[in-house]
Amino acid sequence: MVTSWVNGRRSRPADPSARAASGSPVDAASVWALLGADGRSAAARDRFLTGADAGDASSPTAVVREPVLASWRRCRDTGVSADRTELSYDPDLDSEERLLIASYPVLERLHQQLAGTGVCVLLTDARARVAARHAGEPGLNRHLDAIQLAPGFGWAEHEAGTNGIGTVLAEGRPGVVIGSEHFAEAYRPFVCAGAPIRDPLLGTIRGVVDLTCWQRDAHPLMSALAREAALAVEQRLLDQRSIRERARWEADQRAATGRARGAPYGRALDGALADEPVRLIGAARVRPPHPPPAALEAPPGRAGQARQARQDGRATKMAGTTAKADDDTHGVTTRTGAATGVTHAQLAVAARNRLALLWEAGVRIGTTLDVAQTAEELAAVALPEFAQYATVDLAEWVRAGQEPPPAETGEPLQRAATRTIRAGGPLLPLGAEVPFAKEGAQARALRVGRAVLDECPERVTTAEPGLADYRMASVVTVPLRARGTVLGVASFYRSRDAGPFRADDLRLAEELAQRASVCLDNARRFTREHSLALTLQRSLLPHALPALPAVEVAHRYLPAQEGVGGDWFDVIPLSGARVALVVGDVVGHGLHAAATMGRLRTAVRNFAALDLPPEELLGHLDALVDTMDRELDGDPDAGPHSGSGIIGATCLYVIYDPVSGSCTMAGAGHPSPALILPDGTVSFAEVPSGPPLGLGSTTFESIELPLPEGSRIVLYTDGLIEDRGQDIDVGMARLGASLVGRDRSPEELCASVLSRLLPQRPRDDVALLVAQTRGLDDDRVARWQVPLEPSAVAGLRAEVSARLTGWGLHSLAATAEQLVSELVTNAIRHTDGPVELRLLRDRALICEVADGSGVSPRLRRARCEDEGGRGLFLVAQLASRWGTRFTEDGGKVIWAELTTPGGTLG
Repeated sequence: MVTSWVNGRRSRPADPSARAASGSPVDAASVWALLGADGRSAAARDRFLTGADAGDASSPTAVVREPVLASWRRCRDTGVSADRTELSYDPDLDSEERLLIASYPVLERLHQQLAGTGVCVLLTDARARVAARHAGEPGLNRHLDAIQLAPGFGWAEHEAGTNGIGTVLAEGRPGVVIGSEHFAEAYRPFVCAGAPIRDPLLGTIRGVVDLTCWQRDAHPLMSALAREAALAVEQRLLDQRSIRERARWEADQRAATGRARGAPYGRALDGALADEPVRLIGAARVRPPHPPPAALEAPPGRAGQARQARQDGRATKMAGTTAKADDDTHGVTTRTGAATGVTHAQLAVAARNRLALLWEAGVRIGTTLDVAQTAEELAAVALPEFAQYATVDLAEWVRAGQEPPPAETGEPLQRAATRTIRAGGPLLPLGAEVPFAKEGAQARALRVGRAVLDECPERVTTAEPGLADYRMASVVTVPLRARGTVLGVASFYRSRDAGPFRADDLRLAEELAQRASVCLDNARRFTREHSLALTLQRSLLPHALPALPAVEVAHRYLPAQEGVGGDWFDVIPLSGARVALVVGDVVGHGLHAAATMGRLRTAVRNFAALDLPPEELLGHLDALVDTMDRELDGDPDAGPHSGSGIIGATCLYVIYDPVSGSCTMAGAGHPSPALILPDGTVSFAEVPSGPPLGLGSTTFESIELPLPEGSRIVLYTDGLIEDRGQDIDVGMARLGASLVGRDRSPEELCASVLSRLLPQRPRDDVALLVAQTRGLDDDRVARWQVPLEPSAVAGLRAEVSARLTGWGLHSLAATAEQLVSELVTNAIRHTDGPVELRLLRDRALICEVADGSGVSPRLRRARCEDEGGRGLFLVAQLASRWGTRFTEDGGKVIWAELTTPGGTLG
């Protein structure tokens, strides 16, 4: 059935509306048939939220299954909100190590079965905290992150409402929640099938196996798969308990008393220690070392003679009785005396030690996504029980987080980790090239591709200089292989005092190497992605901010500890000596977040070139994010705001005008900026709280504030003030306290804020932008009210020439007169309202003509018979930049900039 489901051959049961409406019981098949009746469930849920309940068959909620209705009632009684859920977060899952270890192979097999189906396999603990997540399709993770269905988040019913995890825990039995049966609105697109995991001895619930997917990908097989997986995990929990308690107790008793307890202890070893590590130390009847066991080879119920082999090759007769073989012995009868008990006790102790080592390896190896740290963990876990000296040597491309070469290059490996029980440190420094002897264990392991045991002390001690002083007698070397590629080798050495390695130790070493190889490759891939994302982000962020007379700026960007995020900032010069300050944040980390950030920053610059007010610019940006969201969903032709909202971007856009000394700002789900007045007082601007970009649920609003010259505007992303261990108000209060003070430059403020508020490696990336305002003096601004008479242009040209001469810009007088003449004449001709001319002496000479018309001129090449079009074409040829912006009263401003041949003006 799994194969047919994966191949897309789905089938749905018939519509159960008649049965559900009549109030008759709904069986398992009918539960899944509700996939086609989600509209009725949605209507019933809406009526329930308005106060209706299920008292009889005529109730508006009678079509709802009883477990779901009971869950809705519990949610209502505990105050769960259907519109907004607050999920707790606790990343500490150390107490669930046994559950994680028992469930790992079960969930991994189930994940492989469901690969490509769009179904996510989840494991939670008894408190409904997500402990593991395996998505059938990589793209599904982004949708699950958006609803916080991720490791560490709690999905108890009193937090998340009706769902396939919390409701299963509340009911104590398997369950399915389909679409609108979810109490919370945000989870309606999903289907969840969960089954509880019970302690096999105590009967208490240890966790939940849950399968979650979109409604379109749901299938009735999900319920059965979840139940089967839960039963498999319960069996492994029982095996763990058997290994840890029963085998240890029986072994200790037999070693102490010299006799068997209960049934004869001659049954197959894999019946007493039924788990994967037993395979590593030998199958049922492989002769163990020192001393070999005594076995009676005789048919069931018949007498025989027991002999025990000795080191000198002779055999010794053993006296005792025989026990009849049970079904597990496969016809082999064993002695029930002290010799057999001691031998099996030794086996049990050996098995227990190997189990402990494998369990410790699973816990200690791969705790981070750092290649060097993972190599250190592999070397450390082998000491002192398994080896006295351990080394890990990796290829250079692995340590650097790069892709493997297309073919084997034969380059020497580099030392990545070393551990020894003796003082004195490693023999080779980390990063040094490791010389392998041609016939040494390392070279042979790389050639044959499996573990190699070398018991020749001469070859072992010549593997690297100085190893002879350690008295090493044998070495096991294992290739570290992942995804069909050799990453390096791990070598484990034993001294003469510890005794040589055995054949079963090779299998144990291979198991350690296999687990470590996956972790090393994951760390390498993460390092590569992190490096690519960081490179991409650095190429997309401003390399150097422009030096603008209106503001003095400083900035900082700190990437997150776990990966590069989507925080960004920008400073954009605008017309009229104004400047735009921008800061934004894209949810998530990695290449996707960095690429999205680059697209948004480019879009803001393009929209800013149109001289749009802040609220209008954010409206255009919101529409762009909505389009990006629909493209990511794979349906670019869908209607507006029909995406899943998985982009998750915020933005704050601020415009400062040095002439009027005003600051206009608007935000889209972003924290408000901090304002520091010249006297050192700090406040946070009350920017109208708009929704994040891409939702399109409302229009954006802006505010305008007067700012004295010398004020400082602090823009930042939420990583500076938010922390999982504190409320956001506390973070803003700490930020405000760190900004109090006078006479600190923007650079000093940036350094002070980051040192006081952030750890050395923050969890989230942080962008910080500080701008200190400067005004434009009145003697650098000239204004004229222009009469609506063409004859006024000649006198205006003379006044402009005189003002430029007074500013020391006589060389620009002729060009400026021509610009003013064309712009003013065009305004007088095409408007009935007032016309104003303004000259600004900033980095360049800025000529602005404002009128009451809302019609923007269009540049075109005039033909011979055309009367118009030549003036604006001439303006475009004379000015270095020109453009149009609209005013709040419905008019417009046409502006043009002139620069001297030597560059900018002072």
